[in-house]
Amino acid sequence: MTGTTVAEVTVAELMVELAALEEPRAREVNEKHGDDHGVNLSKLRAIAKRLKTQQDLSRELWDTGDTAARLLALLICRPKAFERAELDNMLREARTPKVQDWLVNYVVKKSPHSEDLRVAWFSDPDPVVASAGWALTSERVVKKPGGLDLVQLLDVIEAHMKEAPDRLQWAMNHCLAQIGIEFPEHRTRALDIGERLEVLKDYPTPPNCTSPFAPAWINEMVRRQSVK
Repeated sequence: MTGTTVAEVTVAELMVELAALEEPRAREVNEKHGDDHGVNLSKLRAIAKRLKTQQDLSRELWDTGDTAARLLALLICRPKAFERAELDNMLREARTPKVQDWLVNYVVKKSPHSEDLRVAWFSDPDPVVASAGWALTSERVVKKPGGLDLVQLLDVIEAHMKEAPDRLQWAMNHCLAQIGIEFPEHRTRALDIGERLEVLKDYPTPPNCTSPFAPAWINEMVRRQSVK
């Protein structure tokens, strides 16, 4: 793999450019959420727009291990070019929540391996890996629910969400809300599970934003659908 690309930009040059975008206040805010970078994401996206799609450069940026570089890598990659094992390794070595989220949402969801990885990750002993499996399951609940056992999903959520580690709990809660929103026949049970478990009930929610507390989330989205 070479150090230059069609755009004649090297990884070293991009690392200098990313370092210059570091904002101490942004890093302070990001570190509270487990992320270790201070680059403004709008400026990061502007760099990606300039670079366009460059798969080799993307892989080189990822290999640096730097969070900002990995975020940029995920914006300029070609999702369908990754092999299944490569995506699995990338998730397991992704160290920060933002990198994990972007990897799942911008790359894995567009990959032909997404369903295979969803199944493989769903019950992984690593809660971060399992949370990715749940995120992909939530996507299927909304877009392609055929073949999913929604009752079983609710059973697992009811039994394990309350004590799950934070990132896995968040992903399971998202799935609970999507089932309640999308399927009227399961809505009463989804609401009941949310009310009893009280997961994210006291989560600080800015004004005019929907609470992640599943009953509030479900009821608000159903209300919006009813007034369309």
